[in-house]
Amino acid sequence: MVLRLRTPARRDPLRRAFEAVDAEAVISVLEPLCTDERRERLLEVVGGRLASVTVVMDAPHDPHNGAAVMRSCDAFGVQELHVVERTEAFAADNAVAKGTERWVDVLHHGTIEDAVHAVRGFMLVATHPKGSLTPGELAMLPKVALVMGNEHNGIAEELRAACTETVSIPMRGFVESLNVSVSAATLLAYATSGRAGDLPHAQARRLYARWLALSVPRALDVLDARGIPVTLAPSLDAGR
Repeated sequence: MVLRLRTPARRDPLRRAFEAVDAEAVISVLEPLCTDERRERLLEVVGGRLASVTVVMDAPHDPHNGAAVMRSCDAFGVQELHVVERTEAFAADNAVAKGTERWVDVLHHGTIEDAVHAVRGFMLVATHPKGSLTPGELAMLPKVALVMGNEHNGIAEELRAACTETVSIPMRGFVESLNVSVSAATLLAYATSGRAGDLPHAQARRLYARWLALSVPRALDVLDARGIPVTLAPSLDAGR
């Protein structure tokens, strides 16, 4: 039996809390408490993270797809996944996510307008069976946001109108489309190809500090004892 633990919207109080603390102070306290191997691994992954590629999921429904896209973001170094929750809260199957919700920032938007505003500066590229771009051309775009549609209804017209390009995955079989999570993984592999990690320095250091807190036992207690309190806002699923 698969245990499906749904991930409610805005359930990341740790990320929000670490936006308000001194990252360098956190690092100075927690870094010595990590093993050399763990510290090197965290720095390696942070160093490969991308700010120039992101994904926008429009009203996803299936928790398996949500989790699979989240895993693909982690695998290909994409730090932020934007979700438009037009009809229901985003859910990810923990058995599929394998803990990647700790490492990828899922940003929740109640409207398409909010989501489009959040990715301003990116070229929005919608998936389409007859897209004008090939997957290989995605890597040449300075900043790209891949827009993935709902499993049943595709991309909402308002969001599609905000996209300036479309992309298709060439197929040579009888099938005419791929599952949304398979499409996302395929396109991310192309879009991230050859890109070096490009997180701004301050964002990378905040991320490293947060990941140290996830790696050191009782990290928040340790920080509090050293005069660096980290205040977590209540989670929406508190008490469940």
